[in-house]
This record gives sequence, C-alpha cells and structure tokens, in this order.
Amino acid sequence: MAVAAGVLLVLTAAVLLLLVEGGEPPYSCGPRSPSSGYAFCDARLPPARRAADLVSRLTAAEKVAQLGDEAGGVARLGVPPYKWWSEGLHGLSYWGHGMHFNGAVTAITSFPQEVPISDGISDGDNDDNYKRDYVQAIGTEARALYNLGQAEGLTIWSPNVNIYRDPRWGRGQETPGEDPTTASKYAVAFVKGLQGSTPGTLQTSACCKHATAYDLEEWNGVARYNFNAKVTAQDLADTFNPPFKSCVVDAKASCVMCAYTDINGVPACASSDLLSKTFRGQWGLDGYVSSDCDAVALLRDAQRYAPTPEDTVAVAIKAGLDLNCGNYTQVHGMAALQQGKMRESDVDRALTNLFAVRMRLGHFDGDPRSNAAYGHLGAADVCTQAHRDLALEAAQDGIVLLKNDAGALPLDRATVRSAAVIGPNANDPAALNGNYFGPPCETTTPLQGVQRYISSVRFLAGCDSPACGFAATGQAAALASSSDQVIMFMGLSQDQEKEGLDRTSLLLPGKQQSLITAVASAARRSVILVLLTGGPVDVTFAKNNPKIGAILWAGYPGQAGGLAIAKVLFGDHNPSGRLPVTWYPEEFTRIPMTDMRMRADPATGYPGRSYRFYQGNQVYKFGYGLSYSKFSRRLVAAAKPRRPNRNLLAGVIPKPAGDGGESYHVEEIGEEGCERLKFPATVEVHNHGPMDGKHSVLVFVRWPNATAGASRPARQLVGFSSQHVRAGEKARLTMEINPCEHLSRAREDGTKVIDRGSHFLKVGEEDDEWEINFDA
Repeated sequence: MAVAAGVLLVLTAAVLLLLVEGGEPPYSCGPRSPSSGYAFCDARLPPARRAADLVSRLTAAEKVAQLGDEAGGVARLGVPPYKWWSEGLHGLSYWGHGMHFNGAVTAITSFPQEVPISDGISDGDNDDNYKRDYVQAIGTEARALYNLGQAEGLTIWSPNVNIYRDPRWGRGQETPGEDPTTASKYAVAFVKGLQGSTPGTLQTSACCKHATAYDLEEWNGVARYNFNAKVTAQDLADTFNPPFKSCVVDAKASCVMCAYTDINGVPACASSDLLSKTFRGQWGLDGYVSSDCDAVALLRDAQRYAPTPEDTVAVAIKAGLDLNCGNYTQVHGMAALQQGKMRESDVDRALTNLFAVRMRLGHFDGDPRSNAAYGHLGAADVCTQAHRDLALEAAQDGIVLLKNDAGALPLDRATVRSAAVIGPNANDPAALNGNYFGPPCETTTPLQGVQRYISSVRFLAGCDSPACGFAATGQAAALASSSDQVIMFMGLSQDQEKEGLDRTSLLLPGKQQSLITAVASAARRSVILVLLTGGPVDVTFAKNNPKIGAILWAGYPGQAGGLAIAKVLFGDHNPSGRLPVTWYPEEFTRIPMTDMRMRADPATGYPGRSYRFYQGNQVYKFGYGLSYSKFSRRLVAAAKPRRPNRNLLAGVIPKPAGDGGESYHVEEIGEEGCERLKFPATVEVHNHGPMDGKHSVLVFVRWPNATAGASRPARQLVGFSSQHVRAGEKARLTMEINPCEHLSRAREDGTKVIDRGSHFLKVGEEDDEWEINFDA
C-alpha cells in the first residue's frame, strides 16, 4: 500500500508539472485528481468552508509552505504550486513571478500609466465606469494567459491607491493623484474591472496597496524600509485611508497589501489595529492581507520590531497578515510554531483566507477552460483591436493641455511643411512605459506619431538622455531655425523617478531648461513643449516664455502614446484631461518629505500639502487643464437640493465643533440616515466651440469658515464626470452627492462629522454656488 501511495504521489507531481509546462493551466479537483471526492472540491459549498476543509487536511509543514508568495504544491492532494505575485497596474507586467510572456502570447496591451482627472475612457458618471473598460481588458488578458498555461497565478497586486502626498515621490506616477475622492473612485473602478462581474467567480483577484500613508522611497538618508510615518488620526481619516476603505467596502477587493512604513511607531504589517481591527473588523475584508515584498523580514532586519525571526513571523501572522511576499515566513514559520510563538490555528486562519480566494478564482473547480465565463479566453483575446483602441483612447484622454497662447495648437498640417522634433523622449519607446510595465503589443513613439501627419520631419535627441548631462544646444538651435515648426519632447524617465528613487528637485534635469530656451529663441514660430513625466515639474520658465506657445503633459502614455499626442497636436482629438496633482514650484523642496502633515501651520511657515490645504505658490493647480473649445458650466437651479428635511436628522444631536460651531457625527446619523441624505447635483455644460470635445466637470464643496491651518480644507472635490459635447450644444451631467461622505470632514480625533450650517457646492472656479444647509 505504501508503494502504491508513493507511485501515486510521483505520478500526481508529474501531471502537475506538465499542466504548467505543457501549455495547460494549473488547477485542482479534475477527474484525475486524488482529491476529487473531498469537500474542498465541492463547488456547491461556500469558498470559506471549502478552504477550511483543505487546510484541515494539511500537515504543519505543508501549511507553512503556503505562507510565501511562491506557495508549494501538495501533490498528495492534487494541489499545484501557486505564485501569488503578479502585477497589472496599466497592463500585465514583467514584475512578479506569476505571468510569463514566452508562449503563445509574447506581448500584452500597454495602457497609459498616468491617471488624469477625467472619466477616463467611459462617459458614465458612476464609479463602475471610471476607467473600468481598460482595467477589464487587463483582467481579460490575465485570464487568457492563465488558460494558455502562461500564468501560475491570477492574483494581481494592483492598484496602487496611495495618496500622492509629495511631488518628489518616485512612485507617485503609479497612483491616481493627491485627492482622496479621486483615488477612492479610481480604486472602486479598478478593483471591479480586474475582478469582473461574474457572480461567484473572480476574473482575477485585485489587491489595493500599500496601506497606509506610504509615500516615500528614500529622502535625505531616510528609507521606506525604516521610516516612521507620524500621521495624525485626522489625516488618516480624511486623506490616507479613504481609498483603501473604498477598495474593501465599495469594490469588495479580495486583497489589501500592507506597506513597509511604520505608522506612529508600529510597522503596518505588524499592526493588528490596521490589519484585523480596521481591514476585517470595520471594513469587512473578504479576502487576504499580503505584505509588501520582504516587509516581514524587514520587521526585524530594518525596523527592529521583534527580537528573533520566529518572533517576527509570529507578530505579523497574529496581527492579521495572511501572506508574506518573500520566503521569510516559510523559512522561520515551523520554528515559530515549535517554539510556541504562534499557534497552528493562527496559520489556519491565514490559509483559510488564502485558499478561499483561490476557490473564488476557480482553481479548485477542475479545468478552468470549462468555466462558462472565462474558460474560452485565449491568445486571440490578447492585444485585440478593441484593446488597442482602448489604449489609444485612454492615452488621448490622459493628455493635459497646460498652455496654449494665441491658439498655438492645434497645428494645421496643411501649413506645416517641415517639422523639427527635438528631445530625448521623442523616439525612445521606453519613455512611454512608466513603471511596472510589460511587453507592449505595438508601440508608436511621439516621433512616429508626428511623422504620420508631416512628411518632412527631422529628428534630434538634443540630450544624451533625459538626465541631459550633455546637450547639443547649437545643433538643436540650428535645426529649429530652419524648420517651420518645432515640437520638443522633454521630461523625465525611470532614471529620475521610480520605486526606490525619489527626486531631489522639481526642475527638469540637467541641461534641459537651457536647451529648451535656446531652441525657443531660435525657432521661427512658437515652440510646442510636450512633457513625458510621471510627477509634476516646475516649468515656470516655459510657462512664462512667450516663444513657447503650448505645453502638453502626457504622463507615461503607454503603447499608443505617440499617436495620441500627435492626434492632440494636430486637432484630431480635443484634450480634456485635468491635472491629478498640484504642480509645485522648486521652492517646495525645502519642505522635508518626512513631514506627513497635510494641513498648513502658519505659525511655523509650513505650507501644507495638496490643493486642499496648501498655502503656497503653484505652477499649475490641481484640476487644471485647457481645451481647444470654450466651455462654460453651471449648476442647474431646477435640480438644487432643498434644505435637508428635519426628520432626516431627527434624534441626532449636534455637538460642539471646537471652533464655536456645532456638527453632527456621521456615525450617529447611521447608514440608513446617510442613505436618505443623498441628493443629485446636475451640471449643465455648454460647448461654445469651435470644436466638439469631451469636458471634465469637477464639483467641489467649500466651507465658509475654512482658514489657513484649520481642520477644514479650503475646498474638497466631491464629484467629477465627463461628457462629450458637440460645438454649440449643451449637455447635462448628474452626480450623486453623499453628504456623509462628501460634505463631512474629519475632526482631530479622526471622527467624521457634518458641520451644522452652510456648505457651498461649486463647479471648478465658477462663481455660481449652491448653498446646502444642515440645520435641524
């Protein structure tokens, strides 16, 4: 009998290996599986129950082997190995271990990385539509790779919903910006797009990262691995935590990743208050908690939070961590159990959470290619024309027009006989990728995009790289003086900003500024400057230079970026993107990156951060963006909400607000009361011409008693949407306003309250306001 069992184990292991290497997806509970009769193979049972049954059949050693991102297989139960780490921030990525591009599929659709304030590529006005189309495409391509045997996991560690607090942050390029409303809406759409809409089965599993208050790589000798972020309860409540809460509560994300950061002296991945009390207890996470890579090892090696490796593993698992990216828990987990640092039941809890997600992915339902929703996906569903069109549309919508003096843009291709294209980002495909990229199915550089419109184009890089240590200034000036039109493609690269690398300056690097100025001086016509950057740059010199007629920000626009830019330059697309971050002047770099405070402190000269609290000078404002058309907006009076009915706040007693006023506690209003307080806000948009175009509408709330350094922000974005409007026509957009979410603020203790009295809704910088009065 022992011999037969041994043969079975060898055969099962061989079959599992063939499933991965032979172009078939790894799965369990098929007809040949030794576990087909077990409860964890019964798809009729709830995922958690199935997961618990599987966990109960594992030995202690087999359990510990599951605690790292490269989880071991269990051949005797027909459970294949699993790789938890894959990335899909703006397309499937080389980063991670779970995806491979060396089979039937060798390339994927590469979408833009930047996230402008716009409804992205969907014209709907609810969270489900915001960027969901192209994220759904990413999930589709991940499933296709899995069905082809080119993926050993479907857990995608995206999106990054950290707040872009400091303009120097190297990973700010990965995020949706500095505003919690924008980040929350983006988080919901991204998670729903990746996870799909099929009841009971996840298309892929999304993971929101990195909770929380993580926004520093390395600054002035302080590294992310040992940085203690001193964050107030107020800033956690109204700035850093809302996107993560939206991920879990509204989008039902199946994973949250904890950050490297210490938060007020406790590492995020060892904080039971964060992982257990908040994620699971308050928000109701149905999924798993993963560490950032090697974060558990760093608890001891960098943060000195636990004395031994065994204590380190135990403190993380007992705090509520389920999975360690890395193998630290796998190496030291058995010893932690044997030494009594943690119990086997602690490990069982973690593994039940992990396997329940794999159950929801269908990995224990037999061959996934028989799945009705996703089993048909294959190579023909990757890099489809529809996905390529989405990449182009997303890139177009992501371009922000920052300057357009005297109608410098759009260019008239009939009058531009020759063009000089100058800049290190003009013909470098890598300049389109950003961070966490994969192999694009096609690439159009900016130079190639311009060449589609102008036959006579001469190109000069001008700099040896975006670092621009050397500039061919004289050659560039001569080329500019002999061309009808000059278009410069400048900016940054991953050598200036990326994971592990923060910037020290907000200026364009090296000799870029002097090169741009010299070219502009020599050019016959005003120069067009296109910036490819992830983060903001101080281009005050270009903003104020009359020889620079237009400035475009294109972010890192993905595979179709060059064509998208060209379409905007030549008027085939009317730009509609808005800046998701404040563009600060270089003087802001005197502020330590380690100062986590959002609110200004006039007494010390601390200027605050983000458009909500910043009191200093700005190069360009949050939400700024021009169009080739003139648009006007107005709140529609007929839809103006009345004063909230007294009955809606019956029994809710206002309490002193600390500044002479009074406020209602959101918790006391309750979920049902908050639901009844919701009302629609309708905005009429008028396109005065001369071009058709999409217009992004931003609605803010203004508090009349907000002052510098006060707990209330100067203004707060509460809704945004976009609408395509023909020249000369009008359109209406309606957004739902939830007072408990949008009109509330956080007190110093983190309590969310709605101030008694007046609140004012504004559309952008318009003078028109609605007064909303909360006075029971």
